[in-house]
Amino acid sequence: MESLPPVLEASVVLAAIIIVHESGHFLAAHLQGIHVSKFAIGFGPVLAKFNAKNVEYSIRAFPLGGFVGFPDNDPDSEIPVDDVNLLKNRPIFDRVLVISAGVVANVVFAYLIIFAQVVSSGLPVQEAFPGVLVPEVRELSAAARAGVRSGDVILGVDGVLLPKTGPSTVSQLVDVIKKNPGRNVSLRIGRGDQDLEIDVMPDESTDRTGRIGVQLSPNFKISKVRPKNPGEAFSYTWREFWGLTSSVLDSLRQTFQNFSQSASKVSGPVAIIAVGAEVARSSTDGLYQFAAVLNINLAVINVLPLPALDGGSLALLLIEAARGGKKIPQELEQRIMSSGIMVVVLLGCREVIERGRWVVFWKEPFDALELWNLGTSSSVEPESRYGTHIGDFIVCLVEDDLQDGA
Repeated sequence: MESLPPVLEASVVLAAIIIVHESGHFLAAHLQGIHVSKFAIGFGPVLAKFNAKNVEYSIRAFPLGGFVGFPDNDPDSEIPVDDVNLLKNRPIFDRVLVISAGVVANVVFAYLIIFAQVVSSGLPVQEAFPGVLVPEVRELSAAARAGVRSGDVILGVDGVLLPKTGPSTVSQLVDVIKKNPGRNVSLRIGRGDQDLEIDVMPDESTDRTGRIGVQLSPNFKISKVRPKNPGEAFSYTWREFWGLTSSVLDSLRQTFQNFSQSASKVSGPVAIIAVGAEVARSSTDGLYQFAAVLNINLAVINVLPLPALDGGSLALLLIEAARGGKKIPQELEQRIMSSGIMVVVLLGCREVIERGRWVVFWKEPFDALELWNLGTSSSVEPESRYGTHIGDFIVCLVEDDLQDGA
């Protein structure tokens, strides 16, 4: 995709992830002989559609996710309501397979993306160095006035040396600067062969925290390791896949531990594409990992037993199984699932209203990007738990404190 504009590249990646997720639901139903009536990418008015084997395939106006439709409660359907191949009439295990297949599809897709990267260009390996890199200094900023330059490496702050690089190192530096508006902060700077001490007085921002007007990035170099045989290719792929998955799980844990702060960072497709476009400008390797992380996020967040997520639907099925197959009252199910859907819709509206806001990120490398918790939420029709749709809104959390915290 090197010839495509970065925004278009990111959009293609996001569309592919949505298609893969919905294809998981679709194939799990189709292979079991369950009736499927619709397969849609996006929501709202239909932009283009065609029909094949009694299924309507469509692209819709709002690219907030997608859905797979079932004729279970369609009054125009000619299928008898007691047909055993309607989703609602299938055993619990069959329905579990359909609901969970989207997650499985994204996990497999993430692994294949990493495998393709390993085989085609090699596995990026980071070599960390002490300190924090300063890729850019804004004109007339506090840092510029004090003499900080682009390309400098901040090795220490107020007499404390910064450890080997990583997001936590950047965060450590940002925290010191934010806490000292209007007070001198001593920075130990590495500039080529020079070792300098520069005092910077952070300007006070509108939220009364300190800013010195620099862009920050972890200080490391990337080299590539190419597999010598298929065994190494699979080994490298698994190591990278597990590393990314562990990072996503850790980010999710931190999100719930600091939810009051993380809630303000909920974003959707607009933010994802903005970040993805910047990653695409940086490198093809970044785009590979961007796609893999989105898939893993999608899978992890979706298994959470929360209303409007696939995990919420699975939780209701587990309750049904515990009740000996007796279904939960329909009205109660609708209230539970609708509450989650309303939250997602409100978040989507919030993003549309605020889509002009600056989504902050590190430019290089991709691993500096804290992209958290891409998820989906399953939409339901009023008639039943699944109604005619298993739908998915795209939601994510983007960590935006660290890039311009200084």
